[in-house]
Amino acid sequence: MILLGLFLILLLAGLPLAFCLLISGFAYFISAESLPMAVAIQRIVASSQSFPLLAVPFFILAGHIMNHSGITQRLIHFSNLLVAWIAGGLAHVTIILSALMGGVSGSAIADAAMQARILGGPMEGSGLGKGFSAAIITVSALITACIPPSIGLILYGFVGNVSIGQLFLAGIVPGILLTVTLMLSVFLYVRRVYPEQSAGKSPPERHAILSAFNSCKWALLFPIILIVTIRFGIFTPSEAGAFAVVYAILVGALAYKELSLSKLKIALEDSVDDIGMIMLIIVSAGVIGYAIAYEQLPVALAESVTSITNEPLFVLFISLILLLFVGMLMEGTVTVLLLTPILVPVIETAGISPVHFGVLMMIMVTFGGTTPPVGVSMYTVCNILRCPTETFVKAAWPLYATVLGLIGLLALFPSLVLFLPNLVY
Repeated sequence: MILLGLFLILLLAGLPLAFCLLISGFAYFISAESLPMAVAIQRIVASSQSFPLLAVPFFILAGHIMNHSGITQRLIHFSNLLVAWIAGGLAHVTIILSALMGGVSGSAIADAAMQARILGGPMEGSGLGKGFSAAIITVSALITACIPPSIGLILYGFVGNVSIGQLFLAGIVPGILLTVTLMLSVFLYVRRVYPEQSAGKSPPERHAILSAFNSCKWALLFPIILIVTIRFGIFTPSEAGAFAVVYAILVGALAYKELSLSKLKIALEDSVDDIGMIMLIIVSAGVIGYAIAYEQLPVALAESVTSITNEPLFVLFISLILLLFVGMLMEGTVTVLLLTPILVPVIETAGISPVHFGVLMMIMVTFGGTTPPVGVSMYTVCNILRCPTETFVKAAWPLYATVLGLIGLLALFPSLVLFLPNLVY
């Protein structure tokens, strides 16, 4: 309780998340007479000594290189050609782009920030409104939480000892369903609220689609190559991350001829910032994770839940509701690192697949980032577009309802998530 109370106080005081974790963890070791401080230091070092964890910095670097190599611009053009003619125009473009960018950035916040800078102004200028433009950019970035290579799924697999290859496959169908349901929600919303947007344009001609597809085929091949190489044992997830970096450099330098040394330097600098932040959070969470395990919190929580119900569906929904509230207060990476070792034993005891739960967990904690009071993605996009929070929330509620409805559907029908992993593995 001391650990949790101190963590919440520091978080509400505005201290960076990594330092909230680190100070709370050290405070626990100071107050625990049976645990020497040397153990806390060892946990910091041990948290970084993991071969699978190498996948995280590699994929972050690959994403930044792709953003500076012409791949992102080609994906935007392809998305615009495919769906800009539908009622809602650029709102559909941002959804499709999130689906395509899932295999490039792997990060919901990075995807939302990038799209806010590129599509936010034109979307607002097209007549969709500031609040709705910010809302659809933020909520559609949820798709990157499950489309491989999702950084969150890699961390979940690392902490929960779950196959990252199976998690990547399991995220594909939910990602497609998120794309389709959000597009349907936007279509219906725009026809009701912005009827002048409903006229639409003529669909693109086939040769234009084929030409745009050809120009970004290397980016579209990227997630397919990852899944195939991991599934058939050609690469481990970490080796796949290293391959992604080489692949991004070759495509940018040789295929598109847009990646210069100066752009590569910028990509490296941006990656160092992101990797440093994430790794500091990971090693800090290692101290908290040890304290949680030492106090046998996972066992106590599992016993508490099973004393209420042994029905797997109820256990799953209780866990998802918990994740929803925690996701509203904490950044997704921290939530995954802290709650995965607690919740995975609980759901496994109830007979729920950890692969199924992992995908739902990532969507839910990322969804928390789109909502008040501590929605990182929400505040990022609102700051870029200068959109008041109340305007954002007023426009976002139909999208919130759509996402929560889909999460409920995926929870009720696990085969939608597990179909591909069961088929391939």
